[in-house]
Amino acid sequence: MLSLPESSRLEYKRDYSDNIRRCVIAFANSDGGKIYVGIEDDGRVCGLPALDESLLRISNSIRNSIVPDLSMFTRCEVLQIEDKQVICIEVERGTARPYYWREKGLRPEGVFVRHGAATVPASQAAILQMIRDSASDSFEERRSLLQELSFEQSAPFFQNQGLAFGSEQRRTMHFFNADGLYNNLALLLSDQCRHSMRLAVFQGGEKILFRDRRELNGSLLKQLEESHAFLQQHNRLSAEFVGLQRIDRYDYPPEAIREALLNLIVHRDYSLAGSSLVSLFDNRLELVGLGGLVGGLSLEDVNLGVSLFRNRNLGEIFYRLRLIEAYGTGLLKIKEAYHGFALQPKIELSANAFKLTLYNRNHSMPPLDGRQETVQAADREHVVMRLIKRSGLTSRREVELACDISQGAANLLLREMCQKGLILRRGAGKKTHYTLNTQAE
Repeated sequence: MLSLPESSRLEYKRDYSDNIRRCVIAFANSDGGKIYVGIEDDGRVCGLPALDESLLRISNSIRNSIVPDLSMFTRCEVLQIEDKQVICIEVERGTARPYYWREKGLRPEGVFVRHGAATVPASQAAILQMIRDSASDSFEERRSLLQELSFEQSAPFFQNQGLAFGSEQRRTMHFFNADGLYNNLALLLSDQCRHSMRLAVFQGGEKILFRDRRELNGSLLKQLEESHAFLQQHNRLSAEFVGLQRIDRYDYPPEAIREALLNLIVHRDYSLAGSSLVSLFDNRLELVGLGGLVGGLSLEDVNLGVSLFRNRNLGEIFYRLRLIEAYGTGLLKIKEAYHGFALQPKIELSANAFKLTLYNRNHSMPPLDGRQETVQAADREHVVMRLIKRSGLTSRREVELACDISQGAANLLLREMCQKGLILRRGAGKKTHYTLNTQAE
């Protein structure tokens, strides 16, 4: 027999019943607590005969019957007490209160709190106060359920940029809440981060046959690095010949892959349980993240480069690490990388998710205006002109990087543009550079 009596944070249940969900809701709306299933009200341990069935019913009940999602704030485990097996349901105080019974709705009949050792319906005034309290903070600022955090995976990223990453620096980066406890921002950059990314390479254009797959977890910085390496490993380099010149081109522009992954990681809604999904097919790359648009933004706003951070402090850290150059430029860079190609990047949105699709530039597709090679050449000329207009001049190396082409292809492109009178070559050797021909028009 257990000596601890039931209290505001402790409840005993002989076996599974629908009333368990009332207790879970009450603990989540109050100060958290534990429910032991397989123990009598007086503390006598009776155990559970159908353990697996009870576990399944409990997890299904929490997942399907309680709103908002409480999965991140509950934990079930089997314990051996007095040689008998019982289930312990640990419930943390939720951050999106009030939680309620889906069938009853957001009213006293569906919202419960703890009053001493009893579970009781919440008053209308208490429900309104919980709504006001929950609306005042963001996911980043909420207390992390895990407080034993380490940051070995993130530390090298700061060291590589010459940035200190001690406890004081983490405090200025807003890793702690007002009570001095780690918040969810710290969790996202810790080795213990539970939010994952699932990557898969499929044969053909459907999710049927896997060629490769991987699931990443831990620090979001580590996930960014490993997901980028995974995609680059599968980003094939193809070659074409223009005259005697060989032109190399990746299936997907490396800059577009980088910006797509950054967008996926920085802008997703981490308050929703689930993994980010990255799927590579023969003809396209799909990236799916949880969370719709922030604060009333429309798809038109996004296409114009308007950006609002859902995770502002996370974005600030990525900016410090020089992973983000400027706010709102990521999708614009992706579009620039595909300028002139027949199939442009596509953004799809729902209330709770977004999907970005990048198309394989080397996969056979209908030509644009009948001559794909002519379009690609014109696109590269446009890129060179933009480079020069930005800084007054450009070099062969800058053209290579901007156009994602080889040294020989860059030399050929610049020579042809000089012959057309679009640009002028100046200097010699390593000091060779190119400027606009102001008399070209």
